[in-house]
Amino acid sequence: MTHDIEQADDRADPAPAIDPAGPARGERRYRFLVAGYSLSSYGTFLNMVALNLFVYETTGRALAMGLFMAVRLGSGFLAGLAAGGLLARFTAKSLMLWTNVAQAAVMLLLVFAPEGMRTAALMAVSVVVGACGTLFMVSLRSSIPEMVGDERRSWANSLSITGRSLAMVAGFASAGVVVSLVGYTAAFVVDMATFVVCAVTVALLPIAGGGRGKVARPESEGDSGGRTQESKRGTGTGRRRMPGAFLRSAAAPGLGLMVVLRGADAFGSSSHNAALPVYSAGLDAAHPAVFVSAFWCLWALGNVVAQQLIQRYIKRTGRSVGAPGFGYGTCLMSGAFILAFAGFPSAATAVIALVAGSADGLTEVSYTSHLQTLPAELRGHAFGLSATVENLGFGVGMILVAVALDSHSPLTVVAWSHGVAIVIAVVFLIRVTGPRRRDHVPAPRSGADRGGQVR
Repeated sequence: MTHDIEQADDRADPAPAIDPAGPARGERRYRFLVAGYSLSSYGTFLNMVALNLFVYETTGRALAMGLFMAVRLGSGFLAGLAAGGLLARFTAKSLMLWTNVAQAAVMLLLVFAPEGMRTAALMAVSVVVGACGTLFMVSLRSSIPEMVGDERRSWANSLSITGRSLAMVAGFASAGVVVSLVGYTAAFVVDMATFVVCAVTVALLPIAGGGRGKVARPESEGDSGGRTQESKRGTGTGRRRMPGAFLRSAAAPGLGLMVVLRGADAFGSSSHNAALPVYSAGLDAAHPAVFVSAFWCLWALGNVVAQQLIQRYIKRTGRSVGAPGFGYGTCLMSGAFILAFAGFPSAATAVIALVAGSADGLTEVSYTSHLQTLPAELRGHAFGLSATVENLGFGVGMILVAVALDSHSPLTVVAWSHGVAIVIAVVFLIRVTGPRRRDHVPAPRSGADRGGQVR
């Protein structure tokens, strides 16, 4: 493994080596997939609200909501550990398809569960949604270079992030209306339908079903390479080497620190997610949802604007945003979230929310695009490792933050949590940009050069 983190993103993206019509078809099909993925994301965010309320109503205990979230995050954690091995044995298309089918099926189970089985059905939903959501994201992100080509991976990441951000706002904004007007059952049916639609979009993708974790390559590339890859990844030997591949992905130069920063970012995210309702209630106890809804809407708008700017930058320069963008974006995002709780006037807080969303969009694209520069045999393991660390950081953060908010202000809790991410981001930037600065230091000049003319 020879990829250096400071070099992998700086080179210009290579020109495609296939016919011009191929990329256009791939991009159209990818847009179709993103539409289905965005719709399923809407259902997911809708149910994040509906399910938590339903859990509380069913059990009558706030502790049950925490347990529900813990099981969901724990399932995602374990799925991240297994994701690389599953991608080595099955196609990305198969995993994306069946994870959506499984989530639709478990929502159907919840809809028809009798009164005495609802708690068990809720736990089943928590496990399946947590595990399948992680597996879908790992499969999607690791297969993007094969779907649209290396030269378009940043564009593809930006498009999927835009769709997810819009879906998040729509899901959160409509959850209260849907539950209030038509009830929990209707919300669960809507969520089930979105998973079915996403499964259909995946099923229609022109991805071969027989490969092992790889999108089929064009026929012009020949069969021998495909068989070689199959033999490496589909045999028992390949499966036995899975732990080694997982460790190799973690030990890739600079990648370990990058994933640690991603975990710290998730830890910081847990703080503002938990603190926003508390802070909003302090601003307006009669309407606590107003500030939260407005903040996330502005955050999503900033995220979408950032994606558009990133796409224009890539189109103009032919270069990705690079790994340094992840470090700078994390510093800016964490700083903005801290300022959001500082009690500034509404207009200033609105600008801060836009900045936070823009920086979040930058970190997402740069991080995902960099991991996609890894070799195919390590890419799935790297995304699985990343998902595991993210779930761990967010889960641990939710527990610690919940305890801290009982005795400290939201500003203090968010400042400490995001402050950790800023410190690690600074270390990461020194690691990434230090070698680059040394590479650009001019060589010492000779005595004749220093003195001008030789006397």
